[in-house]
Amino acid sequence: MGGPSFSAGPPRNQSLAPPTFLLTGIPGWEPPSAWLSAPFCFLYAVALVGNGAVVLVVVRDQSLHKPMYLFLSMLAASELGVSLSTLPTVLKVFLFSAREIGRDACFAQMFFIHCFTIMDSGVLWAMAFDRFVAIYNPLQYATILTSSRIVTLGLGIAVRSVVVLLPLPVLLRRLPFCRSKELAHPYCLHPNLIQLPCADTRVNSIYGLFVLIATFGLDALFIILSYAMIVKTVLSMASKEGRLRALNTCVSHICAVVVYYTPMVGVSMVSRFGRHAPPVLHSLMANLYLLVPPVLNPVIYSLKTKEILKAFGKLFFPKKF
Repeated sequence: MGGPSFSAGPPRNQSLAPPTFLLTGIPGWEPPSAWLSAPFCFLYAVALVGNGAVVLVVVRDQSLHKPMYLFLSMLAASELGVSLSTLPTVLKVFLFSAREIGRDACFAQMFFIHCFTIMDSGVLWAMAFDRFVAIYNPLQYATILTSSRIVTLGLGIAVRSVVVLLPLPVLLRRLPFCRSKELAHPYCLHPNLIQLPCADTRVNSIYGLFVLIATFGLDALFIILSYAMIVKTVLSMASKEGRLRALNTCVSHICAVVVYYTPMVGVSMVSRFGRHAPPVLHSLMANLYLLVPPVLNPVIYSLKTKEILKAFGKLFFPKKF
């Protein structure tokens, strides 16, 4: 009789251990140097201080408790969420060359990054609606967009983000990760994670596409429709000064929309048509997508909105204001 046979597979405790992933900084520029880490640290500092200051001045200054500024504080809060979601692993990779991240931590980071970016998109649509109401029906603007309705709209945007994203980590947890564990970025993103399992990921891909269309797609459509109505309303105004004044109130929001959607479209184009492009291009585009809006939006609104600039002055230089 032959002796007992033993499986050639991994030990039981090893097979049951949750997998870990390897984060990547900038491909080809490893280990990260100080001159590469410094710009990322500076941009994160600008994003955190700028958006934190916007939230603080809107909360503290009673004169800013108006629909436009309340929506702006929501945008700044969601931008803070994006920055804080990516900050720990980005600093870990670029400052300490620590690349490993556990599965559950990676899935949690993925959930929060996508959740806050979807909130960004929803708030930008709400701000477009705010501009439409202010231009189309200025006399009833304050009665239509009351504080309670703004809070309800903000909560709806947050709940939508959480509900549509909850299935993503659940669907990922059921998949075996037995291929390469190396991620393309210094943080975890769903499009990157679904490329790693050694199993059928069609359900994950289809649901990811549904989330994309149901959130970013619909928000972009509503923003376009809002501005189509704004243009129609502005063109019906009699005076040139009135038309210019109405359009001027939309400049900051238009800049925020461009800053938000341009990197997103760039990342999509590079992912779809730039498969033969160097990996460093994919990495830089992804980092710009998550870093540029949080950095630039506080600058745009502080420069274009006198009330916000004045509130910043009161906050940082109280003796002069």
